[in-house]
Amino acid sequence: MIKVNLDIMLVKRNMSVTELAEQVGITQANMSILKTGKAKAIRFSTLEKICQVLSCQPADLLEYVDEVS
Repeated sequence: MIKVNLDIMLVKRNMSVTELAEQVGITQANMSILKTGKAKAIRFSTLEKICQVLSCQPADLLEYVDEVS
């Protein structure tokens, strides 16, 4: 499972979901879907812009977690 740690980065950068969405150029609804981990995919261009705005690496936002059955 891929875990999205966007909420952690937002707290570290003292930024709201709304502010990030505006700076990235996507809707607040889509940013919320991504933040909650409900997104099925993300465009590399969107990931790149998020990393640019938050001054971070993709690995700061996405983490692989092994699911134990």
